[in-house]
Amino acid sequence: MILHHRFDGASNAQLAHVCGELDAHLKRIAHAFDVKLTRRVDEFRIDGPAAGARRALSVLQRLCAQSAAPMGDEQLHLLLQEAGASDGADAPVPLPQLTLHTRRKDLAARTPNQQRYLERILAHDLSFGIGPAGTGKTYLAVACAVDALERHQVQRIVLTRPAVEAGERLGFLPGDLAQKVDPYLRPLFDALFDLMGFEKVAKAQEKGWLEVAPLAFMRGRTLNHAFVILDEAQNTTPEQMKMFLTRIGYGSRAVVTGDTSQIDLPRGVTSGLVDAQQVLDEVEGVAFTRFTRQDVVRHPLVGRIVEAYDTRAAATGGRR
Repeated sequence: MILHHRFDGASNAQLAHVCGELDAHLKRIAHAFDVKLTRRVDEFRIDGPAAGARRALSVLQRLCAQSAAPMGDEQLHLLLQEAGASDGADAPVPLPQLTLHTRRKDLAARTPNQQRYLERILAHDLSFGIGPAGTGKTYLAVACAVDALERHQVQRIVLTRPAVEAGERLGFLPGDLAQKVDPYLRPLFDALFDLMGFEKVAKAQEKGWLEVAPLAFMRGRTLNHAFVILDEAQNTTPEQMKMFLTRIGYGSRAVVTGDTSQIDLPRGVTSGLVDAQQVLDEVEGVAFTRFTRQDVVRHPLVGRIVEAYDTRAAATGGRR
């Protein structure tokens, strides 16, 4: 199939923004969809398989629509993902307009799997997001929590993580308990600062609308009318996972996120996240979303790194 697109009235600067330095953007689009993409002044020609050509055209049209300013590698990477550059389907999966509203920004899904994840979080009292780093599991869950708080659907947000060290020793870190556990909770605060702003986060903590604490602090509590997130759940034991899940109270919603390829528990200790998948997979009211490297929305290299480790794990039977 041969498709044509003409960017009428485009200035030289706009054409440069669309094409990228030394036509780098056009080359990435052509490579992503296995097509030939050429340009003559303001007219573009796409030659290749029908599905790939149509996808390449959709990305090109969006580049033209956003040509007022240069587009970075990250923005182009996300456009390619949204167009289904690597999912192998005949056509990109249309994404319904589901938008999360927070004080600092509005967010929407970047991949079909992220869309399903958001829908399941909103439709279920307990949801699991499982997959590699960079797929937006934690960030989207925190965004859902902030959105629910802003809409007064919950009275507070509770974010927690197990304080399990990836090769380090917590006891040898300097400082008091709060200073020791702060590095483990910092990624959650980073997401909150980005979505709410520093002052709003501080105010929410002061008012009791927001709590960020190690998982051990959850024992013995019942969390009513709260949006509760357990992050890095692969580093829980089955007992800790059961303890967390039984904290869920009336009017609450819980999200559990983790990456079963990055378990930092001692050898021979079963991961609570792995165990929960087996125990809860058929339980009514529980939803699982499993992400893959195709959902990675960070630097494209992250997706290739995940793929390389997955390939090694498959070849060695999962031995590290």
